[in-house]
Amino acid sequence: MALIVQKYGGTSVANPERIKNVARRIARFKAQGHQIVVVVSAMSGETNKLIALAREMQAQPDPRELDAVVSTGEQVTTGLLAMGLKAIGVDARSYTGGQVKVLTDNTFTKARILSIDEENIRRDLDAGKVVIVAGFQGVDADGNITTLGRGGSDTSGVALAAALKADECQIYTDVDGVYTTDPRVVPEAKKLDTITFEEMLEMASLGSKVLQIRSVEFAGKYKVKLRVLSSFEDEGEGTLITVEEDKNMEQPIISGIAFNRDEAKLTMLGVPDTPGIAYRILGSIADANIDVDMIIQNIGHDGTTDFSFTVNRGEYAKAQAILEKVKAELGAREIVGDNKICKVSAVGVGMRSHPGVASKMFKALGDEGINIQMISTSEIKISVVLDEKYLELAVRVLHRTFGLDQ
Repeated sequence: MALIVQKYGGTSVANPERIKNVARRIARFKAQGHQIVVVVSAMSGETNKLIALAREMQAQPDPRELDAVVSTGEQVTTGLLAMGLKAIGVDARSYTGGQVKVLTDNTFTKARILSIDEENIRRDLDAGKVVIVAGFQGVDADGNITTLGRGGSDTSGVALAAALKADECQIYTDVDGVYTTDPRVVPEAKKLDTITFEEMLEMASLGSKVLQIRSVEFAGKYKVKLRVLSSFEDEGEGTLITVEEDKNMEQPIISGIAFNRDEAKLTMLGVPDTPGIAYRILGSIADANIDVDMIIQNIGHDGTTDFSFTVNRGEYAKAQAILEKVKAELGAREIVGDNKICKVSAVGVGMRSHPGVASKMFKALGDEGINIQMISTSEIKISVVLDEKYLELAVRVLHRTFGLDQ
């Protein structure tokens, strides 16, 4: 008998028929003698509808009240799933994040989980019930409803699995596992049987939308056994995300090719080449809560240098406006920007023991006439910034170059 936490995303519970399918799946696990805790998202599209309603009332919705509104999406799903289970003879009980209680900080719309009181859940499990918890939400110390940011139900599922010391956390989604790259771009993409937390963290941060990055961080930190499965297929083992690579098997050098279209680049030309200049440029960007990804500073010449960095495309205009102010203070020559770029990355723990990955990657792109604008590396990844029009070609070429279609 195992304690399993199962998380079902919005497409898995998109309508009553799909919720009934989920109920039947849970019933099969229960019949095998397992204790089951289920975390659910709002029905597909529901959160967007609730946000749109809020924006009809207030152009920039008050964060506390927005959380009160959007958290209701998950509440609907928990109640419906509990009814679906009861209808087929499985005793179940639904909880909101606040009823559990999932204690978070008070950063509305992107709160972080601080602790989980699992007493009610354990009592219900011991009584033979299936426990259903609303994902994506919690309460702060003052009892205010909070939400964890988009995709936060993954984090709820992993956090509950960590608190309950569950045997496995199963993330059910509309794909049957983690692939070497997006099968919509490369039809030959292969499903991975296993992937390390490190690799999954890189894939998630680089644009792979299978899991929310915070959930992977959480799972790695608390050693939660994580598995990605399809809620539309009854067969298959999905992809197991493990703490470390299997030492008995020949590790592939590259596990996957990740990409992100939502990139934009800004360059400040003719910046004084003096100590502290990077802080003076990026400090104001950080103060505006804008995440910076890649950074490149050219070699100084005639007392000046050029400074480039990338941001999310949605924050491009905001970052550009901030730079215009900084430019005047620093006496820089010009600001140029490009919001038609993308990032493509090769990820794999096998890189640690195999030199020459970067040169192989650059040669493959060069042979296709694809110009590299920026490069960033870590121990297990190499990322390049390219003109957006080359994205799909670059992904296909690299997927083939590293033998991921074999």
